[in-house]
Amino acid sequence: MTLAGIGAVLFDMDGTLVDSDAAVERAWERWAVEYTVDPAAALAIAHGSPADRTIRRLLPALDDSAVAAAAARQLSLQYDDLSDVTATVGAHDLLSALARLGLPWAVVTSADARLAEARLGAAGIVAPVLVTVEDVRVGKPDPEGYLRAAALLGVPVARCLVVEDAEVGLRAGRAAGAMTAALKGLDGDLRLADLAQLARHLQSTPTVP
Repeated sequence: MTLAGIGAVLFDMDGTLVDSDAAVERAWERWAVEYTVDPAAALAIAHGSPADRTIRRLLPALDDSAVAAAAARQLSLQYDDLSDVTATVGAHDLLSALARLGLPWAVVTSADARLAEARLGAAGIVAPVLVTVEDVRVGKPDPEGYLRAAALLGVPVARCLVVEDAEVGLRAGRAAGAMTAALKGLDGDLRLADLAQLARHLQSTPTVP
């Protein structure tokens, strides 16, 4: 894959820009106990997906209002759990590289705005464009969030690189028509050990108008 045509970078948040995996897991474990769901079953499918989508899979008998209440409870367990939330390895190096290269970027997350701003703040990151679960009708793996972010940046989605650490997010990026970069051993157009690797790739790639 060549990075020469990249016009913007679209990041997932949890596990990609922000190391919040432990906080996410704690919240799902507590929620699972409250709703008498197997915590392991919840953790197996929760990462990268909107809470309501995960809850519908875990508790298919719930009606829409009950799902909304359960999703709100799950998010509420995460809002103030920020003690060990930090930027991921290489995140600040990569964002500095994007600034030097003049490449716009956005965050597309399955969190709501309150949680996204809290976690990004804990990691010392200010997103110039933030698309949350509240900004879309359908969450990942639907491509709507990534399509919206590309439109807000004014960059054709085919020239965007989606950076993800979850298969559900990579599916969303592919469905949007973007190029993909995958962390945590997942398969994308580019496979990354960390974000510092992407910074090096971009800085060594000639730019194309």
